[in-house]
Amino acid sequence: MSRTRRTGNFSLGLDFGTESVRAVLVGTSTGEMAGESVQSYRSGVMDESLPGRSRVRLPPDWALQDPRDYLQSLKEAVRRVLRTSGVKPGGVIGIGIDFTSCTMLPALGDGTPLSAVRAFRDEPHAWVKLWKHHAAQPQADRATRIALERREPFLSRYGGRISSEWMFPKILEILEKAPKVAGNAERFLEAQDWVAWQLTGLERRSSCAAGYKAFWSKRAGLPPADYFKALHPDLPEIVSRKMGKTVLPPGQKAGGLLPGWAGVLGLPPGTPVGVPIIDAHAAVLGSGVSGENEMVLCMGTSTCHLLLDRKEKPVRGMTGVVEDGIIPGSFGYEAGQAAVGDLFAWLVRSILAKPDGPREEAGIFSRLESRAARLRPGESGLLALDWWNGNRSILMDAGLSGLIVGLTLNTKPHEIYRALMEATAMGTRRIIQEFESQGLPVLKLHAAGGLAEKNPLLLQVYSDVTGREIRVPRSRQVCALGAAILGSVAAGSPRGHGSVHEAVRAMTSPGRISVKPDPGRGAVYEKLYGSYCRLHDAFAPGGDTVMKDLREIRSRILADPKA
Repeated sequence: MSRTRRTGNFSLGLDFGTESVRAVLVGTSTGEMAGESVQSYRSGVMDESLPGRSRVRLPPDWALQDPRDYLQSLKEAVRRVLRTSGVKPGGVIGIGIDFTSCTMLPALGDGTPLSAVRAFRDEPHAWVKLWKHHAAQPQADRATRIALERREPFLSRYGGRISSEWMFPKILEILEKAPKVAGNAERFLEAQDWVAWQLTGLERRSSCAAGYKAFWSKRAGLPPADYFKALHPDLPEIVSRKMGKTVLPPGQKAGGLLPGWAGVLGLPPGTPVGVPIIDAHAAVLGSGVSGENEMVLCMGTSTCHLLLDRKEKPVRGMTGVVEDGIIPGSFGYEAGQAAVGDLFAWLVRSILAKPDGPREEAGIFSRLESRAARLRPGESGLLALDWWNGNRSILMDAGLSGLIVGLTLNTKPHEIYRALMEATAMGTRRIIQEFESQGLPVLKLHAAGGLAEKNPLLLQVYSDVTGREIRVPRSRQVCALGAAILGSVAAGSPRGHGSVHEAVRAMTSPGRISVKPDPGRGAVYEKLYGSYCRLHDAFAPGGDTVMKDLREIRSRILADPKA
C-alpha cells in the first residue's frame, strides 16, 4: 500500500495484450508513471480446446479467448493500481484503451457475448477469435480473389491482399462453418470496441480497428454491398445490421464511465472513456512519434511496423493505410511480422527444453544471447525465413511457414537463435525497402515493446542489418502510455489535452537508448540480405508451393482420425 498520496491529474491507460491486461496511471502534465498493474487472463489463449467440462477440441490454426476474462482482469488490474499508486480516484481524468487486433467476437444486441449464452458454450465459433486465429485462410484467399476480379479499389489500401487475421475472413468462416452462430449473433465487433461498450453503455467503433482490419475508409466507408454479396449472400445483411454505424477516431470521447462500473473500479461516474486504438498503434504515441519519416517497431510476440505521412500511397504487401487511423491529419501505414518473440520462445520451449517456469526460461535465453553475441555475421552458415506464424508482409500469406537453410550436424542452438534474430531483422529491412520504393522514406527507427527492452543483441542486429540508428523510448510501457495519452485527449482541456499532438509532447520524453549500426558487420549483412531476398521471393505467389503442400497434407491427416 502506497503511503504517499499523489496530486495532480492522471490518465488511466488499459493495455489489453495477448495474455494479460496492463493498467497504468500517467501524469498528464509530465508523463510520470505513477503506477502499473498486470493481470493475466484466467483462460489465456485457447488453441487446443474450449474450457469447461466438455473440453471441445480445436483444430489446427485456431486461437480463441473468453471475453469475460477481459472484464475480470480489467477490474483486478485497475483496483490494484489505484490501491498501490497513491492516486486519488478524483485525480483520474480519463481512460484510454488499446487492444490486440483483429480480435473479434459475436454478441447479442445488449452486448452479451454469444459464448456466454448456454446454448453456444460448446460452439467454438461463438467465442472470441484472437488476432492470431489463422483458420480463416481459405476465406481470406477467396476474399482477395473476388476483390481482384472485381477490381475493388479498397484492396490497394491493404497491399493487394487480405489477411486471415482480419474481420471479414473470420465472419465468413462463421457464416460457412456455424450458420446458427451467425444467425443468432446480433453484433460482430472488435473486442476493444466491446470493452468500451461495456464501460460506457454506448456502442462505438474505432476508426483504427475498422480501418486496418475491416476495410473501412474515412472517405469511402465500407466496400459496396455487391462485393460482400459475392463473398456470401448473407454477408450484406450482417454489414448493414450487425456491425454498427458510429465510427470515431482514437482518443475521441466514446462516453462516460457507467455508475455500475465506476463503483466496481472505484472511479468517479462519468469519467471520460476514449475510443480505443490497436495496441501496436498506441506504441507510436507512447514512443513520442507524431511526425513523418519515423518508423516505430512494436516488438513483442509479433512486430508491427508503423509509419506516418501526410500523403496516401499504395505500398505492396503492407497491412493497411488509414487516414486518421493513428493521429488526426495523418495517414498511418502498417506492416508487420507475425512471429518474432513467439519465434524465439518456440526455440526454447519446443526444441531446446521445457523450462520449469519463467525464471528458468529467462536463464536459457540469457545463455543463448551471450553465446550468440560472440558470433560474427555469417559465422553460423545459417539463413532463415521467420514465417513460423505465416507471412504478414510483404507476401501476406498466413499459409507460409518457417525455413532454416544451412543446418549441419555441427550446428549449435545459439547459432539457430542468432539466425532467427537475423531473419526477423531482414524481414524488417524488406518492409522498409518496400516503403522507400514508393516514396515514403524511413529516416529513423524506434523500437518499443518487451523485446526492445530485454534483448540488446537483437537491437544491434536490427541496426546492423537495416543500417539505421535505433532509439528505444524512455517509457518501458509504450502501448499502455499511448492508451493513457488517448485517455487524456478524451478528457480534453483544461485537465487533459486538446489534441493528440499536444498530449504526445507533454507526456513523452526523448529516447533513453540509442543503438548505432556497425559498418563492418553491415557489409556482411548486405551479402546475406541478397540471399535472403532470393529465398523470400521463391515463395511469392506463383512460386514454390512446398510449404502449402505440407500444410495441406497435415490438415487432411489430422481431420481424419483413421488416416
